[in-house]
Amino acid sequence: MTAPGGPLGEFELIRRIRGMAPAHPSVALGIGDDAAVLRPPPAGSSTVVTTDLLLDGRHFLLDECGPEAAGYKSLAVNLSDVAAMAARPVAAFVAVALPKRSAEEIAEGLMAGMAPLANRFSLALAGGDTNAWDGPLVVCVTVIGEASPPAPVLRSGARPGDVVLVTGPLGGSILGRHLRPEPRVAEALALLEAAELHALIDLSDGLASDLGHVLDESGGLGASLDAHSIPIHPDAERLASRSGRSPLDHALGDGEDFELCLVVPPESAASLLRSPPPGVTLHRVGEIEPGPGIRLRDRDGSTAPVRVRGFDHLGAGGEAGGHAG
Repeated sequence: MTAPGGPLGEFELIRRIRGMAPAHPSVALGIGDDAAVLRPPPAGSSTVVTTDLLLDGRHFLLDECGPEAAGYKSLAVNLSDVAAMAARPVAAFVAVALPKRSAEEIAEGLMAGMAPLANRFSLALAGGDTNAWDGPLVVCVTVIGEASPPAPVLRSGARPGDVVLVTGPLGGSILGRHLRPEPRVAEALALLEAAELHALIDLSDGLASDLGHVLDESGGLGASLDAHSIPIHPDAERLASRSGRSPLDHALGDGEDFELCLVVPPESAASLLRSPPPGVTLHRVGEIEPGPGIRLRDRDGSTAPVRVRGFDHLGAGGEAGGHAG
């Protein structure tokens, strides 16, 4: 792809990105200098920072999905992490290593995926870095957010007797949803306003794995999950028909659903389920227990240990085309 008069070039690309980048009152200086300048958050608020590195062949397949989808996903998974802290996104910094064979086309496609998402969440694209090489596409996004009390909500606050809720159906995201995650920023802020949240996490690695992180960070607690209450996405049903695994197994372990998993006191759970905030869907899936481990409970009350099979970035056999978080 060329600009009038010749190749697009790095500096013309930066100029175009600068023109597409929405402003944010917390960003005093964005793209154009050696570093961005952010204003401090309001008194009493905290700054949250998250970063994700996404690789062609690991988190997406560029030749199949195209750069627009890769750009969308790269930003969306970071926004999901901000949502998991019950924070508001402020600014993003995007660093890319572009394949030389079509660097300009890919760069413009990435921005086409990111810019509408940034605008929708009032997020400033405040800086980053661009390079090209002979390898695959690499995208690293860092997002800055602001958390107002009682946020940020951490993973580490679960207590025995608390109730576990999720915001949507799970499983089978590899059939396509993994490329278009919907960051639950508005839902997290609404929940923060409506109830006492003891712990919060986004479901990037699978319900069993991510809930396990909450239990570990909360002092080695355990949980029982009701098999009949876990919401199963139709994609999990479709995937189960050819995978040899059950839809429930996919719901527990596939990952990249990017729904929220929240842990709340029983009275808050009852209130939320009776009258959820507008636009928020909630499913009660289990409760926190003092003994370690995750157990799956059947309708007759019998239980069996859950095999945690969520995604591990350093593990063997990760499925190409999915998983970031």
